[in-house]
Amino acid sequence: MSAIATSHRRATAVVFRSLLVRYSLGVILLIVWQLAAMRAGSIFFPTPLEIVQRARELWLSGPPSALFLGDGVFNDILPSLARLLTGWSIAAVLGVVVGFMIGRSRAISDLLDPSLQFLRAVPGPALIPIFLILLGTESTMRISLIAFGSVWPVLLNTIEGVRTVDPLQIETAKVFKLPAHARLFRVILPAAMPKIFAGLRVSFSLAIILMVVSEFVASTNGIGYRILASQIMLLLTDMWCGIVLLALLGLSLNFVFQWIEHHALHWHRRARQRTTN
Repeated sequence: MSAIATSHRRATAVVFRSLLVRYSLGVILLIVWQLAAMRAGSIFFPTPLEIVQRARELWLSGPPSALFLGDGVFNDILPSLARLLTGWSIAAVLGVVVGFMIGRSRAISDLLDPSLQFLRAVPGPALIPIFLILLGTESTMRISLIAFGSVWPVLLNTIEGVRTVDPLQIETAKVFKLPAHARLFRVILPAAMPKIFAGLRVSFSLAIILMVVSEFVASTNGIGYRILASQIMLLLTDMWCGIVLLALLGLSLNFVFQWIEHHALHWHRRARQRTTN
């Protein structure tokens, strides 16, 4: 029993040290922010406690029938999340599919590469007027902008991942007479997955930025709209609530993405460990 207790204490100590190293800087920065804002007494920089209190009033003061969720959740947070996830999903699917086509075909690559290089050099926010003219001011415009601006990391990483697949693996699959679709899903796709996931992660960060920027223009709801409207009306605590919410949203979604990536690429880590050993 003593050995088990000792092992449990060691595991607890390791977890505690890991949490301390990972989050101590954030806690220190929050304390500094709180003290500096209290000392300054400026309406432009509310304290973290004031922001938390106002956020609770905005988003967690609803009736029990709505799980205590306030109107701000349904008017701003959920519409933004829907646009973000829809646009990013479209970008992910298009980037992977088109990336595979280009990566596996030199002829398609030579045909499309100049146009793709031109389009990816255009910043997404610069195209907002064009998207407004073509698609109007509804969510379709914002979803399309998110998809367009965030597709490039997925596309380019997929192309690179497919092109760098070990030719020996493909030739071995052919020797064993695997059909084309089996080679695609059992050899090429798994080998390219690490680079594809790297592109998906970068793409997700771009999608959040484009979501906010698109909601700054001709919008009637969303987190970006709420931040801009609060700034115009000098509701500065509300504005800071929106900014902090975006940071927490990005952090939470990135954590979920890391969890998915961790489980999807567990075989890749084991293979690298065997190669290293």
